[in-house]
Amino acid sequence: MRKLIVFSSLVLVFSILVASPARAAVIYRPGEGFHSEEEDSGTIEKSASEQLHKAQALEAEGSLSKAIGAYRALLKGFPASGAAPQAQFKIAELQEQTGEPERAFNSYGKYISNYPRGKEFDTVVERQFAIAKAFLEGERRKLWGMKTFSSMERAQKMFEEIVKNAPYSKEAPLAQFNIGMALEKQGQYAEAVAAYQLAVDKYPNDDVAGDAQYQIGYVQMHLIEDGSNDAASRVKARDAFEDFTVRYPQSEKIPQARENIAKLSGTSLKKNLDVARFYEKTKNFKAATIYYNQVIQDGKDAPEAAQARKAIERMKQNVGEDALRSGPENAQTGSKARQTRKLQAQVDTASRSDFAGPPAPTVPEETAPEKPKLRTTGPTPAMPESELPSQ
Repeated sequence: MRKLIVFSSLVLVFSILVASPARAAVIYRPGEGFHSEEEDSGTIEKSASEQLHKAQALEAEGSLSKAIGAYRALLKGFPASGAAPQAQFKIAELQEQTGEPERAFNSYGKYISNYPRGKEFDTVVERQFAIAKAFLEGERRKLWGMKTFSSMERAQKMFEEIVKNAPYSKEAPLAQFNIGMALEKQGQYAEAVAAYQLAVDKYPNDDVAGDAQYQIGYVQMHLIEDGSNDAASRVKARDAFEDFTVRYPQSEKIPQARENIAKLSGTSLKKNLDVARFYEKTKNFKAATIYYNQVIQDGKDAPEAAQARKAIERMKQNVGEDALRSGPENAQTGSKARQTRKLQAQVDTASRSDFAGPPAPTVPEETAPEKPKLRTTGPTPAMPESELPSQ
């Protein structure tokens, strides 16, 4: 259907062009597409400065197409002159003003290739980024002067060109991130994850690295929600969010990341809170503390976390702090976090009215707390049987 609509549009455009004898001829220029022959009109002056003055005069009077032609003539007649970089920049700038963003992007690209030391270099990269971002947000491509359809693939290629040609520019980190966004919008999730990971690896000190790390987990979580509910995918998604919480603890996305970790672990704040209360009621205070701490870690600023903190303080006052200890500070990272997830799998039915009570968790031995560790690129750890999704 889409192909039919595009084909019909092309036929309509062709008919308009053929049926309009007064319209300037349309010609094709490699790398830029179709444009009006009007741009190529006019004679070339005797010197580069005279040709530049002519182009500027046409621009000042509002004859932008003719001005583009005059700047192009300057490049053709005086390619080694000092005015050439300015002429190339003005061509791209005027193409933007006349509503030809894709052609402008290509013209800015020629500036980067031909004049990498030009004074407008930084501005050129900024303008390319702005055009690519517009395409990412739905800007439609043009054919024979008419807008046809949006293209995430074109946006992707634009950002890739920016990263390739200006890898140390201030736009490069976000351009790399946006490559992932464009791939994600195309449904190419594995490629999107790889692009986000590259943003983390290449620009670890840029603010975009945190967003990229979060997005890795988000994409993998999206795959699970779309039906790829296998154990390995759940581990990868959870690991990505856990790495995010360790690396970027000040991010505003931390609460959501913790909630995602809880979902991926097959738990919820309410469920852990219910289990903790059960253990407190049955006077298994060490087990209750484990689950209250899990609620605090996963929820942080959530109401359930506030209730868990109050519960721990209440138990301290009633039975003493020593009665709550199940290991140094009940550390809930690394192996202890995995132990808690295993315990949770044993008490999933705790909220049922006919439930007689969950088995008490095995209290970890008194060992030094394990420091949080980041994931490596090694093999994905196997999922414990208790975390396997139900069939």
